Amino acid sequence: MKKLVVITGASSGFGEQIAKIFNADGYPMLLLGRRTEKLETVAKGMDNVMIDSVDVTDYDQFEKAIRKAEAKYGKTDLLVNNAGVMLLGNVQNQNPKEWQTMLDTNVMGVLNGTQIVLNDMREREHGTILNMSSIAGKKTFVNHAAYVASKFGVHGLSETIREESSAKNVRIMMVAPGAAETELLTHVTSKSALKDYAAWEETMGGVVLDPKYVAETVKFMYDMPQEVNIREVDIAATRQDS
Repeated sequence: MKKLVVITGASSGFGEQIAKIFNADGYPMLLLGRRTEKLETVAKGMDNVMIDSVDVTDYDQFEKAIRKAEAKYGKTDLLVNNAGVMLLGNVQNQNPKEWQTMLDTNVMGVLNGTQIVLNDMREREHGTILNMSSIAGKKTFVNHAAYVASKFGVHGLSETIREESSAKNVRIMMVAPGAAETELLTHVTSKSALKDYAAWEETMGGVVLDPKYVAETVKFMYDMPQEVNIREVDIAATRQDS
């Protein structure tokens, strides 16, 4: 029996594609997201899958969902911290609540998930936590200040926890995608930021990254033996200049 894979933000985008690729390879999975109906659509026709509506910023809710799946499928061997929000806007006039939402989901959510599974992994000296960051975790983008801050945070915490966990044979990995076909932009409230982003996408010929390639990358990284840690992969459309 293959080991449990937990994916947050599994209702669309990268999370949905990651779920599909692991399901095709026969892994039992826990798919987490806030929209149950979307999770049900993703999980349709899949075997050995549990879904749960979870807000990753709610530690207790997050932990309960994981423990429930572990009771059925055994301990988590891979946690993909994929849930994230990108609310573009300029700091001069962006609502501070949007900053807080990004920091809570993109940073606290990742820390929550990590702590929930890390100690078991350290005890077993086996397991992988893969954090979905962004190219914006290593370079800046206009209208992305708070988002960049959150993703620089993901880069920093991932490398710190990797160092701390290396002696226990636990892998902390990170994938940093560029602009991709996901639902991230659907929650942006700033019209000018959306316009700028659309114009930037046009400079790439309107071609951005297909999430399925990100999923294939995640699978490749995980499939390496436990003693091999692909620490970070930056992946973007070839035409993306930044």
